[in-house]
Amino acid sequence: MKVKAVLLLITMMLQGSIAAETITVKGSDTMVILAQRWAELYMSKHPEVTIQVTGGGSGTGISALINGTTDICNSSRPMKQSEREKLKQRFNSLGVEIKSAKDGLAVYVHESNPVKELTLAQIKAIYTGKITNWKQLGGPEAKIILYSRENNSGTYVYFKDNVLGGDDYAAATQSMPGTAAVVNAVAKDKFGVGYGGAAYGKGIKFVKIKRDDSSPGYEPTPENVKSGDYPISRFLFLYTRSRPTGALKAYIDWILSDEGQQVVSKVGYFPIR
Repeated sequence: MKVKAVLLLITMMLQGSIAAETITVKGSDTMVILAQRWAELYMSKHPEVTIQVTGGGSGTGISALINGTTDICNSSRPMKQSEREKLKQRFNSLGVEIKSAKDGLAVYVHESNPVKELTLAQIKAIYTGKITNWKQLGGPEAKIILYSRENNSGTYVYFKDNVLGGDDYAAATQSMPGTAAVVNAVAKDKFGVGYGGAAYGKGIKFVKIKRDDSSPGYEPTPENVKSGDYPISRFLFLYTRSRPTGALKAYIDWILSDEGQQVVSKVGYFPIR
């Protein structure tokens, strides 16, 4: 949009002939960078719209949706039926689920760690406290230091349900406030292990994941996630209380458009098509 057009639009807004729109977005820390990039690009093209993005975790976003304090909830896990029922009690709606991107949930180790591959069973054994030393996995004689997300995180819930099979995390697991914090901790800890979105993988090494002992190992690359070869992949969701209309619908339609999905790729996640 040219400068004169932007100035004219601002003038019209000030005069009240065009109503300014504010859209609030809250939830998944995994998605917060992606959501910020979407918002920045969209607002640059639509200055009449203000988009406010905050994180806090998927559970926090879902609570805000139920409480009526956000327009869009970002979630890296599906809403639970109990959460949908709470939404229905207050707004007479089970909510609207929108798949906005795909993510390869990566397992991180320090760059110097010689362990290159892990099976899903080994990852479960590590995080439930059954494997406690890197030597058991072909690594150095050293205690494994576990890093995880907090329990209000959709990533925490997804990992527990889909990798740990619903079992509890080991008592020694250290909870971190965001995926970036997990990455930073592992990057500084030679014997650390963590997990989180593939887009955050800076200064650490991805472990190749094997479904079982006889399967090949795969990294969370776009090709492997798209093909389904990478064993730990998931959708990233947007939730609204009811079917979007007006400015909210226009924004979500844009997110799902080719332009919005190009942002997904640039940030390091994977388009839904």
